[in-house]
Amino acid sequence: MTKSLTLYPAIDLKGGECVRLLHGRMEDSTVYNTDPASQAAAFEASGFNWVHIVDLDGAFAGAAVNGEAVDAILKRISLKAQLGGGVRDLAAVERWLEAGMARVILGTAAVNDPEFVTEACKRYPGRIVLGVDARDGRVKTDGWDGDTETSPADLVKRYADQGVAAVVYTDISRDGALAGVNLEATAALADVSAIPVIASGGVASLDDIKALKTAHDNIEGVIIGRALYDGRIDPAEAIAAAR
Repeated sequence: MTKSLTLYPAIDLKGGECVRLLHGRMEDSTVYNTDPASQAAAFEASGFNWVHIVDLDGAFAGAAVNGEAVDAILKRISLKAQLGGGVRDLAAVERWLEAGMARVILGTAAVNDPEFVTEACKRYPGRIVLGVDARDGRVKTDGWDGDTETSPADLVKRYADQGVAAVVYTDISRDGALAGVNLEATAALADVSAIPVIASGGVASLDDIKALKTAHDNIEGVIIGRALYDGRIDPAEAIAAAR
């Protein structure tokens, strides 16, 4: 029996608005909805079970910037939600989980502050997601502005036995570009990861969803952004293809 894939429609927040970036460049953004809460409600009405939220400004600032918009989303929906961007300490993790977030994504902190991430995993098992954003085989930090020498595989292995719920693996070079998901790199990471992998970046069509579904048993889900907003992917068809 073929496994199903979890779909995570994306809401990226910049200046309180729902935007999509191209290749992770803040200066190259397109506004798709000035009311993120209504966008989340639309995703819920379309039949999705999750929503993936990123505080883009927060990722650069190192602290929540679009908190008001995130709170408005949580008040509006009964969908499960996961949030990343600027979560750098336990107080921030607690704040969002208490507000109703199902999971919190830690990316920059996973590289720079492993003790904090370990403690967060210990306190909230199954509710911490590892954000692994990579370009040219190396993990990037601080809103994709910071360089590291760490490979995605090495970062994931570091947290293999700590109760992490999932790994969101983003190929920055594909993000927002509708270039197709990096199937080879995602499957390679899924192969060495003891944690389920969620693919992100470049999803352009139903073919990407179908390919990810059969690429590796450890690929748990996929984040979809621009292709949904541009109408290239129909929500009902995507949900059917993922089953």
